[in-house]
Amino acid sequence: MTTIDDIMRTAPVIPVLVIDDLSAARPLAEALVAGGLFVLEVTLRTPAALDAIREMKRVPGAIVGAGTVVSVEQFEAVMDAGAEFIVSPGLTERLAAPIVASGVPYLPGVATAGDIMRGLDLGLTHFKFFPAETSGGLKALKALAAPFYQCRFCPTGGITEDTATTWLAFDRVLCVGGSWVAGGTPEEIEAKARAASTLRG
Repeated sequence: MTTIDDIMRTAPVIPVLVIDDLSAARPLAEALVAGGLFVLEVTLRTPAALDAIREMKRVPGAIVGAGTVVSVEQFEAVMDAGAEFIVSPGLTERLAAPIVASGVPYLPGVATAGDIMRGLDLGLTHFKFFPAETSGGLKALKALAAPFYQCRFCPTGGITEDTATTWLAFDRVLCVGGSWVAGGTPEEIEAKARAASTLRG
């Protein structure tokens, strides 16, 4: 089975997608994949999200996961929709325990040392640092990462094309989450994805 480490190393940027119009889901996925961004996070912020996951999974090469998962009920719903990985904005044992038990790749959000320790207790070592910029930015993540040498991170929240490389230069960061790649025409999205797919620290 694919691990969360594998997923995080697939491309330097994971697009964080809010899908309002279901008809846009597949063209968006096709453009992102054509540009080299294969890992797609569909956030559960709209009524179209579950069907968007199903549509995007039809795109060859796409690895489609669910983001903003905040309850066990949502976890069950996205698994029924075929989500290949799970992202949550925070970390609670009630949500994390069944996800960990299922074996599906999981990336929970953390912002404090206590969050990370709770994740380690559950056997997790890969985390979303969220919200990245308002939680102290790269300086805060470096301070948090210091005592947790075994952990790797995907910062998300406020990261832009201009700041992504600074985050990616930190060796504990495997990828970043960003929404800047998702706007525009399919051609524009593909071009932004291609640029993002080559970002390195």
